[in-house]
Amino acid sequence: MIRTKVIEKNANPEWNQAVNLQIKFPSMCERIRLTVYDWDRLTKNDCVGTAYLNLSKIASSGGEVEAATGESGLGFLPAFGPCYLTLYGSPREFTGFPDPYDDLNYGKGEGVAYRGRILVELVTKLDVSNEKKIEDIPNDDILVTEKYQRRRKFSLSVVFHSATMLTEGGEAIQFEVSIGNYGNKFDTTCKPLASTTQYSRPMFDGNHYYYLPWSNVKPVVTLTSYWENVSHRLDAVNILQNMADRLEANVTALKTAMLANVSDSRLAEVWLKLIDQVLEDTSCQLPELEGKPNITALDIQIRKLRMFYLENIKESARKLREEATDVKATLPDIEDWLLKVYQMAEEPQNSMPDVIIWMIQGERRVAYARVSAASVLFSTSHAEACGKYCGKTQTVFLKHPQDKTNGAKLPVQLRVNIWLGLSAVEQKFNSYAEGTFSVSAEMYENQALMFGKWGTTGLVGKHKFSDVTGKIKLKKESFLPPKGWEWESDWIVDPERSMLIEADAGHTEFADEVYENESRFPGGEWKAADEQYTDVNGEKSAPPGEIDCPPGWQWESDAWSYDINRAVDEKGWEYGFVIPPDTKPKSWSAAEKMYHTHRRRRLMRQRKKDPKAAADVKGRPPGQDPEGWEYAALIGWKFHIKQRSSDTFRRRRWRRKMAPSDRIGSAAIFKLEGALGADMSADDDSKSSGKDKETATTVFGANTPIVSCTFGKSFVYHLRCYIYQARHLKALDKDSFSDPYAYVSFLHQSKKTEIVHATLNPTWDQTLLFNDLEIYGDPQIIAKNLPDVVIELFDYDQVGKDEFLGRSICPPVLKLSGTTDITPKLLWYPVQNGSKQAGDVLVAAELILKTKADGSDLPIVPPQRAPKLYMVPQGIRPVVQLTAVEILTWGLRNMKPYQLAAVTSPSLIIQCGGEVVETAVIKNVKKNPNFPSSVLFMKVLMPKEEMYTPPVIVKVIDHRPFGRKPVVGQCTIESLEEFRCDPFVEKMDVAPQARMCLMSAPRDVIIDIDDKKPLLASKLAEKEEETVDWWSKFFASTGDHDKCGQYVQKGYDGLKVYDCELEDVPEFYGLTDFCKTFKLERGRTEDDEDDPSIVGEFKGSFKIYPLPDDPGMPPPPRQFRELPDSGPQECIVRIYIVRGIDLQPKDSNGLCDPYVKIVLGKKVIEDRDHYIPNTLNPEFGRMYELSCFLPQEKDLKISVFDFDMLTRDEKVGDTVIDLENRFLSRFGATCGVPQSYCTTGINTWRDQLRPTQLLQNLARLKGFPQPAFLDDGNRISYGGKDYTLNEFEANKILHPHLGPPDERLALHVLRTQGLVPEHVETRTLYSSFQPNLSQGRIQMWVDVFPKSLGPPGTPFDITPRKAKKYVLRVIIWNTSDVILQEKSITGEEMSDIYVKGWMPGFDDKQKTDVHYRSLGGEGNFNWRYVFPFEYLPAEQLCVVAKKEHFWSLDKTEFRVPPKLLIQIWDNDKFSLDDYLGYLELNLHNIIVPTKTSSKCNIDMIPDDKQPVKPKSVTNLFEQKSIKGWWPCIAEKDGTRILAGKVEMTLEIVTEKEAEERPSGKARDEPNMNPKLDPPNRPETSFLWFTNPCKTMKYIVWRKFKWIFLGIILLLIVLLFVGVFLYSLPNYVSMKIIKPV
Repeated sequence: MIRTKVIEKNANPEWNQAVNLQIKFPSMCERIRLTVYDWDRLTKNDCVGTAYLNLSKIASSGGEVEAATGESGLGFLPAFGPCYLTLYGSPREFTGFPDPYDDLNYGKGEGVAYRGRILVELVTKLDVSNEKKIEDIPNDDILVTEKYQRRRKFSLSVVFHSATMLTEGGEAIQFEVSIGNYGNKFDTTCKPLASTTQYSRPMFDGNHYYYLPWSNVKPVVTLTSYWENVSHRLDAVNILQNMADRLEANVTALKTAMLANVSDSRLAEVWLKLIDQVLEDTSCQLPELEGKPNITALDIQIRKLRMFYLENIKESARKLREEATDVKATLPDIEDWLLKVYQMAEEPQNSMPDVIIWMIQGERRVAYARVSAASVLFSTSHAEACGKYCGKTQTVFLKHPQDKTNGAKLPVQLRVNIWLGLSAVEQKFNSYAEGTFSVSAEMYENQALMFGKWGTTGLVGKHKFSDVTGKIKLKKESFLPPKGWEWESDWIVDPERSMLIEADAGHTEFADEVYENESRFPGGEWKAADEQYTDVNGEKSAPPGEIDCPPGWQWESDAWSYDINRAVDEKGWEYGFVIPPDTKPKSWSAAEKMYHTHRRRRLMRQRKKDPKAAADVKGRPPGQDPEGWEYAALIGWKFHIKQRSSDTFRRRRWRRKMAPSDRIGSAAIFKLEGALGADMSADDDSKSSGKDKETATTVFGANTPIVSCTFGKSFVYHLRCYIYQARHLKALDKDSFSDPYAYVSFLHQSKKTEIVHATLNPTWDQTLLFNDLEIYGDPQIIAKNLPDVVIELFDYDQVGKDEFLGRSICPPVLKLSGTTDITPKLLWYPVQNGSKQAGDVLVAAELILKTKADGSDLPIVPPQRAPKLYMVPQGIRPVVQLTAVEILTWGLRNMKPYQLAAVTSPSLIIQCGGEVVETAVIKNVKKNPNFPSSVLFMKVLMPKEEMYTPPVIVKVIDHRPFGRKPVVGQCTIESLEEFRCDPFVEKMDVAPQARMCLMSAPRDVIIDIDDKKPLLASKLAEKEEETVDWWSKFFASTGDHDKCGQYVQKGYDGLKVYDCELEDVPEFYGLTDFCKTFKLERGRTEDDEDDPSIVGEFKGSFKIYPLPDDPGMPPPPRQFRELPDSGPQECIVRIYIVRGIDLQPKDSNGLCDPYVKIVLGKKVIEDRDHYIPNTLNPEFGRMYELSCFLPQEKDLKISVFDFDMLTRDEKVGDTVIDLENRFLSRFGATCGVPQSYCTTGINTWRDQLRPTQLLQNLARLKGFPQPAFLDDGNRISYGGKDYTLNEFEANKILHPHLGPPDERLALHVLRTQGLVPEHVETRTLYSSFQPNLSQGRIQMWVDVFPKSLGPPGTPFDITPRKAKKYVLRVIIWNTSDVILQEKSITGEEMSDIYVKGWMPGFDDKQKTDVHYRSLGGEGNFNWRYVFPFEYLPAEQLCVVAKKEHFWSLDKTEFRVPPKLLIQIWDNDKFSLDDYLGYLELNLHNIIVPTKTSSKCNIDMIPDDKQPVKPKSVTNLFEQKSIKGWWPCIAEKDGTRILAGKVEMTLEIVTEKEAEERPSGKARDEPNMNPKLDPPNRPETSFLWFTNPCKTMKYIVWRKFKWIFLGIILLLIVLLFVGVFLYSLPNYVSMKIIKPV
C-alpha cells in the first residue's frame, strides 16, 4: 500500500504525485484500489470513498484474437486517463454518531451516495526500474492535464409519474435527485436547486400496497451541473448498449420459439430476423475520435478493439447466414456475440457520476437508486447514440442501503422520466417533454387556537408564514423570481391534496377507535379522567358520540363496543400508574392492583364502504374548508381536512405561479438556479430576525421553486393479468412444500390470487381484473414504455408472518383499440429472490384502452370458478388433450429419518394436472423397499405444448401410528418430454431384462457345463508359454502397443475402454431404461434454512401418450408389461479396480500413497495393507468379491484414501455406483459381453450363462422362434435372419483358446443387439469438501451375478505385473584406438584407460581397473560387471524401486527402459579424471558388434537422423549372449568422433540361471562362467609413482639411454682431459728439471 501526502483543510486537494507500482504480467491482481481518507490528527482516519481500476477493462492481451485472426496491434498494456474516477460510499449525513454504512466507503457493496472524484492517469512501462515509490509530477506534465478538466454545463430533468408498491404508510415521503454534489440537500457548496419533490403521504391501494396520490400533477425536479464532456465515449456505449438490447430481445424470441416447438419455417423466420438485425447493427460506425479535445490513449485502443470485434461478429453472422443448416446449433455462437457486445459496452473512462434518487421519509433516507448517466444522456450526433431511457418513462426499483435481504423487500417502485443533456442543446428537451410544466413559489400560513379564536398568538416556535416544516420564516414580499423568470399571477391558496390523506383512504373496511380513560387515587373509585377520550398516544380525541360516519361509508354495527381481544380484563380495561414527572402511564397491564391510578379501554366501531355511494378515490371527503385550511391536534402532528374539536393548530398553503420571460417551452425549467428570495430579514420581530436570516440562507430548499408537470387529460385503461401457474418455487415449510399466493401490482392498484396449499408448483388458473386504471399521457407514447406488471409471491403461514418467495416482472400487451387482434401469450418469467433464481411463473397481461365509459368495448369477462374468481379464458389458456400417464413405481431408496424416526411404511402420492393417484403401502422398507404393485395409471388433461406441461409431483407419505401421515419427501419432475411415447409402435428391446425374467421364472433353471474340447488339447495349452496377460489386453485396447507384447499378433480380442462412467455413455441412456432415479427433497428445517436437503430416492418411470377423444375407441395398449420380480435378489459382486489417474496430491511431496476402500451396504473392505507409495497414477490391479441383496444394498461406494503412518488417512475422493440400475437395465450391464468365446487362456468366459443360452432367452422374450444352428454350428437362423460364422471371423486369426463354433456364433449375434460390451470404465472421484471439483479418476469395472443362476465363471486375474529378476553380465575384454588424452614427461601421447559401466536408473556403477600408459589406445582388462535388475517382459521395462529421500518410509517405483551405458575414462591421480567417450546400448535393440576391431567404426551407431536398420540390431533377451567390438563416440565441435573401441561380452541370465552358473564381479570368486585370467598387459603398463624401478627402465632408460651413454662418454673424456691438464704442468716441470 502506497499513500500520498496529506493536504489539510481542503475539499479539492491537488496532490500532483506519481505512484510507482511494480507489477508482473500476467498479473494475479485484477483490480487496483484507490481509497481517499480524511486525515485526523488524534483519531482514526475516516474513509471518504473508494474507486477501483479493473485491469481487464483497461488492457487487452490480444494474444488469442491475434493468433486466430492474424490481426496485430489488438493487445495493449494497462492505460487510463487522464480521467476522473468517481467515489461512492455511504450517505452524506454529517452526524457525530458512527456511520452504519461505513463499509460502503471501503468499496464493500454498492455505494449509495456520491463522495467525490479523483483525477487519475495510469501509464504502464516495461523494464523500467524506479526505486522511488512516490514522487512529484513535473509542472509540464501537470499543464498537459488541463485540457482534460474543461467543464460543460449539463441540465437534468426528472418527472415523477408514479410511486407505487410502498409497503408502509405513515410518514410523508419526498424524493431527492442529485448528480454529484448538485442537488444534495446536505451540500452547501452548490447553488440551491429544485432537486426535491414536495412531501406526500402514502395512500392505501385497497389491497396490500401504498402509493403516492399525485393524480394529474406530477412532481418535477430539475438541476444543472458542470462536468467534462465525454460524449464521444458515452455515445459509443449507448450505441453498443442499444445493439445488445436488440440482440437480447431477438435471442429471447428465438428461445421462446424453440421452447414452443414452432414449425421449422417459423423458426427460420425468427432466426433470419435476428441475423439480419445483427448484420445491420454491426455495419454501423462508432463515433470518430478525431478532433475531440480530451482523447486518451485508452480511447484509441478501445475503439480499435470494438471495431475489430464488430467486424468479427459481422463476418461470423454472414457466414452463418450462408452456411448454417441447424438453427439450434447456432444458438451458442449467437449467445457468445451477445456476451461480447455487452462486454464492449463497458466504458472504464466515464467521469460523469450516476444520477442518484433518494426516498426520504420524514427526515430519514430510506431507499435509493442509481441510474447511469449514460442511459439518460441526450446525444447530438444521432438517435442511436442517445441513452436507452433518455426522455423515456422507465421503471426504477429503489432498494435499501446495504440490504441484508438482497432485494427481498421492495421499498418503492418509481415511474420516472429522466432527461440529461448539455445546456447548449436544452431546447431539444421540448421534443421529449409531456404535459404542461409549471413553476411556482410556495409558503405556508400558520395559526393556532387560543381562547377559542384562531390567530398567531399561540404559535410556539412557529412563524406566521413559513416553509412546509414551519421552522423557516418567509414573507410574500421577500420572494424574487430567478433571472429570466417573472410572476404570472398573484398569491393564491392552493391546498396540498397529497398531504391530506385520511387513514381510511383506499380501504373498503375500517375500524374507528377511541380510548376511554378513567383515573383515581390509589385505592379509590374510578372516575372519568380530565381528558376522558384520547387516541392511542393519549392525545385528546372527540367523544364517540361526536364521530360521524363519513360520506360513502356505512356502520356495520349499531353502537360502539370495547375491544377484549387484547391483554385486558373482561370489560376491556387495562391498568397503569404514573411515575412523576410523567403525566401518562408508560405501560399497561390486564390485572387491577391497588396502586393503579389510570385505566383505559379501546372503543371500536367497524364501518365499510357503501356500495351504493361513489368512492372518493382521492382520499379526501367532501366539505373541504373553503379557505383551504388543514388542521392538526398539535403542532407537528398529521394534518387533516375537516376541523375537529381537539384541533389546536391549522395552516394553509399559498402559491404564486411564475412564467419564463425570455424563452418558450419546457426547457425554461433549467433556468431555476438559486433561491427565490434575497432578503429575509424584513420582519417586525427583531429578536429572531438575525437567526431566521441565517437559517433561511443556509438551509437547502427553504424557498426553492416548486416545479410540476400537469396533464390535462387522463386515459382510462383496463388490465387483465392471466396468472396460470408457477414452478420450482422454494420450499419454506417443514413439510417440503409452500402455500404460495401472489400479489399482482400494476401502478396504483394491486390484486391477490388465491392460496394454493402444499405445493411448489401451484396452478392458479386465475384472471385478475384491474378496472379503471387512470394513466396520464399520450397512449402512443405510453405504448413505447409500458409500465410493468409486478408479481410478488409469498408463502402463507397460519402462524407468523407470510414469507417472501420471490418477485417477477411481466410486460403487458397494449391494445389501443377494440379491433386490435393481439392475443397475449402465456410465457414463463423468472422469479427472483434477491440475486437468486427462485422459480418461474407462467403469466400474461394485456392492457386495454377503454374508449367507452360503460366498458362495452372490453372483451367478454372470463368464466368464474368461484365468486369473483375468474379463470384464464380460452385462447389464452393452454390447449389440453386427454392424456394417459402410466407410472412405474418401483420403490424407494435411502430414505432418511423424519423427526428422529425412521421411515418404515411409506406410500406415494402422485399429482399431475389436478389428478391424484396413490400407491399401496410398503409394509417393511428394510425387508423390501419396492412397492407391491408397481404400475399406476391416470388420465390427465395435459397441454399439447411442452412449455405449458404441468410437472409431476411425487410425495412420499409415511404411515405412522395414531393415523399420522407426514410428508417425508417430495420431488418435482419438471420436463415430461422424455417420457412421451407412441403406444402403437413396438420397440425392439435389446435383451429386455433377459437375466431378470430368467430369474423370476417359476421353473427350474438348468445350466449346462460345456464339456467340449477346445481346439487344442489342454495339456498342450498348459505347456504353452504365455507371454501375455490381462494387462496386455488392457494396453492393447488403449493403444499402448509397447506394453502389450505379442497380444495383438496372437489374434486375441480387446475390450472397450470408456473415458467416462458407464452410465454416461450416450448409447446406454444412463442405464435408466427400466426405471429412473429421482432425488427426494425435504423443505427447510430449523437448522437448514437455505436449500432443501436430499432425503432419499424414488425409483420409477413414466410413459405418457395421448388418448383418443372418442370414448368408444379402444384404448392404446399399456406400456409397462412383463415386469421382473420386485423381490430381493442375492448377488455376487466382483469389483475390478485397474488403476488411478491423476489423483489429487495429499502429501507434502506432491504425491500420495493411495489405497482402495469398498463399502457395499454394511460390508466394508479397507485394503490398507496394499497401498501404493508415492504415486499419483497407481496401478491397483485388485479384485474384490462380495455378496449383497438387491435392492437393499444397491449403492456401491468406492473410495480412494491416502495412507499415512502417523496421522489419520485422508480421503482422496469417492464414486458411487447404483448396482440396481445395472441389474435392471436391458443393456446387460451386469457382465459385459466379450468379443470372443474362449474356454481357456486369459479371456476365459466368465458369465453364468453361455452365449447360446443367452440368445435362447432373448428369443423367447422377443417372441422369436428359438435360434436354429446348422452346419455344425457354423450357421444360425435367428429373428428371421441367417448368420454364418465366416461373416464374423473372416480375415481373423484363430487362436487355440477359442470355443466351439456354435457358442462363438451365438456370441457374435449377441454383440449385434446393443448390449454392454466387455469394458473398463473411467470414473471421476469427488470429495464432499469440493463436490464439483475432480479429485482424480479411477479405471475399473463391476460384474454382478445373481446367485439363483449358479456360480459365475473364473474371475480375471488383473494383478499388477510383477517384475522378473535378471542379471546382466558384462565382460570388458579389451579396448583399442582410444583417444590418447595426455603426454608423458618424455613427450609421449598416452592414456591411463579404465572403463565404467552401469544401467541407467540403477545406482550400481562399476568400473574396471586402470590400464596405465596405453601408448596406442589399447587396453586389456578381462573384467566382469554384474548388474542384477528386475524386468517386465510384457512391457519391456525395468522396475527401479528406491527411496527419494533418506527420511522416506517407502520406496518409489520407476520404470525405465533396459539400457547399458559404457564410458571410457582417462585416470588422473592429482586431478579429475578425463572423460573420453561413451557407448549406450538398448538391450532390446542392441547393435550387432563386429568380430574384429578393424571392422568396428562410428557408422555402426546411428545418429538421430539416421534410422536403425532391423538387421543391424538384435534383442539380447532373446539371444541371451553376444560378444564383439563396439565403437565409443564423443562430441567435438558439434560433430561425432570415434573415441575408442571396446570389446565386450554381454549376457543376460535369469535369477535361476544365475544361481546355477554363478559368476563374481571383476575377477573375484566365483571366477567362472567364464573364468577371467589377469590381463596380459605390456610391461610398460604401470603407475610411475608406485614403480620407480620400472619407471627408470621403461620410461627414462628407453627414451634417454643414448643420451645417458653420451653423457657418460663425455664425462670420461672430460675426466681424462682434466687429469691431463691437471698433471701436465707437473709433468712439464719434471721434464724441465729432470730432462731425460
